[in-house]
Amino acid sequence: MTGFGDAELETPIGVLRAEVRTVNHRFFSLNVRNPTALDRFEPQIREWLKSHISRGHVSVTYRLEGVDDQEDGVPALTLDDARAAQYIHVFRKLKEKFDLPGEVTLDMLARHTDLVVRVSTDAPALEVEAVREVTDRAALATVAMREAEGRSLRVDLEARLDAIGKVMAIVTEQAPERLVRERERLRRSIQELVDTSQLDDDRLAREIALIADRWDISEELVRLRSHIDHFRAMLDEDAAEPVGKRLGFLVQEMHREANTIGSKSNDAEIEQRVVAIKNEIERLREQIENIE
Repeated sequence: MTGFGDAELETPIGVLRAEVRTVNHRFFSLNVRNPTALDRFEPQIREWLKSHISRGHVSVTYRLEGVDDQEDGVPALTLDDARAAQYIHVFRKLKEKFDLPGEVTLDMLARHTDLVVRVSTDAPALEVEAVREVTDRAALATVAMREAEGRSLRVDLEARLDAIGKVMAIVTEQAPERLVRERERLRRSIQELVDTSQLDDDRLAREIALIADRWDISEELVRLRSHIDHFRAMLDEDAAEPVGKRLGFLVQEMHREANTIGSKSNDAEIEQRVVAIKNEIERLREQIENIE
């Protein structure tokens, strides 16, 4: 489910800002972009965000602004002038003593990394509590946006369930009629083949009963209605745990029952109704990917 939230906090070393973005994903996937000053908090950041967001691709970006003599929380660098002068003096002396060609150049000096040093500051380190606070506030803002989207999503899911229920009601009404039509069709076919006086009504009734058993879809319809009722109940739950995976399992079972109904229907009109049911179930499945 998509979402966005941000937060900022004044700290002793500058203003710390966090932005959290989420998009659809079956599992929890995290991408962290942060200044060097926050590198040591990455494992904790992951756990903090997972406590708020269990599914989705999550991107979090931190910025540290307004730090004196520092850039993005990284200590500033400076040149050790005295040491550089010593290097230049030594190289020129070496050139004169051994009559060597060439001049002392920047490339030559740049090979000596001890000429560039970090500026020593008395600024305090960034505290874990500050990082946790700004992370939690940004995550909660993201969750609030996701919940608003979830309410809209629920309306769509319930509309899909209502559509499936309406088609099922038609199928439930049509199912017995096809058995009556098949019984009459079978009776006419037998009458064309044998003398009417030899027609065994009991044998015909047994054959019709066998056909009815093979074509019976009442159990599948009952199970499908049960799955729909369970689906609605989970939408109404005030669950502490995410329901997305459980809803995904229910949708799989609904699709299974719809397939069985279609294979047993032996009726073109009912088969068309089943296609409509499966289309709605597929839309449910796509939307379930957005639910935690």
